Amino acid sequence: MENFIVSARKYRPASFDMVVGQDTITNTLKSAIKNNHLAHAYLFCGPRGVGKTTCARIFAKTINCINLGDSAEACDKCESCLSFKALRSFNIHELDAASNNKVEDIRSLNDQVRIPPQIGKYSIYIIDEVHMLSSSAFNAFLKTLEEPPAHAIFILATTEKHKIIPTILSRCQIFDFNRIRIEDIVNRLMYVAKNEGIIAEEEALHVIGQKADGALRDALSIFDQIVSLCGKNVKYRDVIDNLNVLDYEYYFKTVDGALTGDVSAVLLTFNEILEKGFDGHNYISGLNSHLRDLLVCKDETTVKLFEATPAVKQLYIKQTVKCSVDFLFKALEIGSACDLAYKSSKNQRLHVELSLIRLCRVMADSFGDQEKKKSEHIASVKEEDELPLPSKSQIVRKAEKSNEKTEASAGFVPGKHDPKIEKSAKSISIKDILSADHGNDYVNRPSGDVIVPLPVQDSKESKTELNPEALEKVWQEFVGQLDGEGTRIVSMFKAIKPEMENSHTIKIHLSNATQKDTFVQYYKQRLILFLENKFNIKEIDIETIVDLTEKNDILYSDEQKYNYLFSKYPVLKEMKKTFNLDLN
Repeated sequence: MENFIVSARKYRPASFDMVVGQDTITNTLKSAIKNNHLAHAYLFCGPRGVGKTTCARIFAKTINCINLGDSAEACDKCESCLSFKALRSFNIHELDAASNNKVEDIRSLNDQVRIPPQIGKYSIYIIDEVHMLSSSAFNAFLKTLEEPPAHAIFILATTEKHKIIPTILSRCQIFDFNRIRIEDIVNRLMYVAKNEGIIAEEEALHVIGQKADGALRDALSIFDQIVSLCGKNVKYRDVIDNLNVLDYEYYFKTVDGALTGDVSAVLLTFNEILEKGFDGHNYISGLNSHLRDLLVCKDETTVKLFEATPAVKQLYIKQTVKCSVDFLFKALEIGSACDLAYKSSKNQRLHVELSLIRLCRVMADSFGDQEKKKSEHIASVKEEDELPLPSKSQIVRKAEKSNEKTEASAGFVPGKHDPKIEKSAKSISIKDILSADHGNDYVNRPSGDVIVPLPVQDSKESKTELNPEALEKVWQEFVGQLDGEGTRIVSMFKAIKPEMENSHTIKIHLSNATQKDTFVQYYKQRLILFLENKFNIKEIDIETIVDLTEKNDILYSDEQKYNYLFSKYPVLKEMKKTFNLDLN
């Protein structure tokens, strides 16, 4: 029976071109070999399973290759390459720092470095998990690492760069290895499956790539595990069952239920997940990832950030059309809060269910907010309408009163004159109406009524010139309209003394920044419209100034403070009398 070799070892890259997902690093190393710019110390750092030790071995084999070509790839035929492949090379030394982390081990290494290579130009020392060295060992290694013999090259590899002392880092060229993309992992798994004669669904390989979390070695190990279960036919359903991965269909159901506000359907979906043995924390974490993917698929420019098969990507794009951006933002906030507080919750199932209920209420709450804003906008428009037009009945009553006055002035006496024959003192002809400047200011009464012009308040005859006396009078009139706005607002406007800066600018002094914000946000535009309607000026500018000139270095008595506040806010006197308050 042939011995089984795991895929991570069997398909380990033997050249730079076979390394997956680290093109920048491999190109840099090949360029250094071509140009003969080799440093004496390298540090390869990054997460597990991304090719640090593999690249170190390929680099060590390549720089000692006797028949190195223009492509900067080892020939795999010379004595140096063959001895490396057979694990009998005396020029490449591997040291595990996890088990050789003492000062004595580093001293032995320092003594070994002095020996020149037997074949080739360099002696390469690969020290794996270098962060496991003790502080004393690091210090003993410093001098050798800084000034090694010309034939010695050190390649250090670690998954925890932050644990290495800065004096070591400063003596090395540092290469940061990235996590491998899911797409690259899937392509590598498809290559392995093809060589092994295995039929694998692309969606199944995507699940393996997601589970590997950017580590190709983990992905190959998971692939071997799935093949042991499924044989030569790897299916999506078998992968999610074996790896205990929740099917994305549950997330689609949850979001569809939340969009329609169907709380019962969402809770039943969550109960089905729990009955299958899945953890609530994994479910809420997967739901957050699902919402993130929907948000990414919302824009064509960010779709590339979502790694999935074309079929699955179409499902996400189809669902994201139903979701608004606001819904996805609020849903992510709810899911993130649930994820953070899950472990500290005593009733974890109830905690997740409450979050799902809030998720179902997002659309209803957003609709309610829109209706509220709409009603507030309508109310504000009504409040700002300072001069409403008279109703039709008011116009008719005014016309009747005008007719009565006309008849009285003409000497009309009931019983002595025939109303059918007697005419009013002044009638309005069609010619007068057509020639008048107020064509839109006439309102037709029902048949038999006369046509009466509307009162025009914006005409130049009814407006006055802006001057201090007229401004004071109009200001009092404006303040009188604010009786229903609240005592605080009325008191604020009564305390304001408007000043004329020039012919079209009015200066208003306010006591603090809060009053200024209130005035600018709610009353400035309203006051401008009111003043433009009263004065013969097209554009009026209001300048607000906050008075900060009051001196606070004088000590006042309680009675002086009370008199000052009473003069500024008269309502305090009524409050004192109502609640029987004392100055002390």
